[in-house]
Amino acid sequence: MDRYPAISEHGLIGDLQTAALVSTDGTIDWFCCPRFDSPSVFASLLDHDRGGHFRVGPDRDDFVSRQLYFPDTAILVTRFMTPEGVGEVVDFMPIVEGSATERHRLVRLVRVVRGTMRFRAEIQPRFDYGRKPHEREISDDGALFVSDDLTLTLHRADLPGRSLSEKGTSLERDGEGLRITKTLREGGIAAEDRVSDRRLLRSRRRGPRAPRGLSRLAPGTNRQRRGRSTATRHLRRGDGFHPSR
Repeated sequence: MDRYPAISEHGLIGDLQTAALVSTDGTIDWFCCPRFDSPSVFASLLDHDRGGHFRVGPDRDDFVSRQLYFPDTAILVTRFMTPEGVGEVVDFMPIVEGSATERHRLVRLVRVVRGTMRFRAEIQPRFDYGRKPHEREISDDGALFVSDDLTLTLHRADLPGRSLSEKGTSLERDGEGLRITKTLREGGIAAEDRVSDRRLLRSRRRGPRAPRGLSRLAPGTNRQRRGRSTATRHLRRGDGFHPSR
């Protein structure tokens, strides 16, 4: 895919307080937090090499992709088709009810519809348009990325007792970020939940906190939208990566 894809090659997800752009290859290449006008965390749309990104997609280049939304929702589906199978990345940001908050969630679900697919997740945050350094800590449950005024928590939402190091999943340090690969078969599900929160600053001793299960994420997400039952059924069947606190 083009290093700088056109805006037309993106879908938009958000929680009414901030938003992210997702390209048709599964890359979040624009995301500011905690507000629309805050400094960026992912900005490879402007600077491919130093802007930061969060990609989830096939671990290969010979794929065809399409994007669509669940009817009457802001839940984005990026569908990948390869010779071995068909997989999907489902992206959404649960609505934050009430007053403005510093805490935001970005959920990425991965599922295989047909055949098999090996997915690769790359998370490379670059705080404040790439100007601020960050520290990274990794555990079996996920990772923390800590700058001086914002903390990102990456957590895999899955069945209890399953860790990032389970069979079929690999986790590697990749420069200032992480790379995760996982092979899924038809009907398989996985998720990553990324949470940004200024209240978590310097909370590294606590480590990543487990997010709610996938089945509990769907109803909370769809309170803001119509088409709740269809989206909930799909999310509960899905497989994905999900970033969370």
